[in-house]
Amino acid sequence: MLKIVIIEDEKRTAQELSEILRSIDDEIEILSVLSSVEQSVLFFKTEHVFDLIFSDIQLTDGLSFDIFKTIKISVPVIFCTAYDKYALEAFKTNTIDYILKPFDKESVIKALEKYETLKDNFSSYDNNLKNLLKRVEDRYLLVQPESISVIINQGDKIIPLKIQEIALFLHEDDYVFAVTFDLKKHILNSTLEELEDKCGTTFFRANRQYLVNRKAIKDASRYFNRKLKLNLILNYPQQILISRLKSQQFIDWLSSH
Repeated sequence: MLKIVIIEDEKRTAQELSEILRSIDDEIEILSVLSSVEQSVLFFKTEHVFDLIFSDIQLTDGLSFDIFKTIKISVPVIFCTAYDKYALEAFKTNTIDYILKPFDKESVIKALEKYETLKDNFSSYDNNLKNLLKRVEDRYLLVQPESISVIINQGDKIIPLKIQEIALFLHEDDYVFAVTFDLKKHILNSTLEELEDKCGTTFFRANRQYLVNRKAIKDASRYFNRKLKLNLILNYPQQILISRLKSQQFIDWLSSH
């Protein structure tokens, strides 16, 4: 029996992948579905026997790379992403694969076939994975947004709003909003994950609710339970917190921007 762990923060996507895997082979067991960096680290710290990981890259509390930098993983990982920018040459090694969202049965079958071909040759996998992740993450951190806009729909008008004018993106009441530096709030049709990809590294994903522009951040304060609180240059009324697990990532990002 092939035991698989799925790391995916979108419930519907995780369910779709689980159903595809089970439809391919009824001997496949989905051992666990994990939805965050924090949950995954806790899971892998305990004793679990499994054969393969399907992992999203962009999670609500960070990149899945953070999991594999923290925990020694000795099984292969198939990365899943909606964005072609992650489909790098680095993934085309003998020890790793990727599939693009939305999933289809054929792409999942091909990934499993690659696993079956290579599964007996993973003796140095952990070191290979670490080297690979470093290359991919370096490429990720170099991604910068171009002079791009998001689209606002107002009545019958389609209005572009420059990324540089936006202080933060907010997910609230099942809607996503762009909040400009003058505190105007505009509803968008994009998800925070799509916006995070579009904005590159000039915005930081503070938590599940906020994506914040570096230019909007004045500084950060230490907060309860080793969290960080963002202090913005605009008079934004809500408190924006960064989790303990993401604090160092934020500090590193802040120092490089």
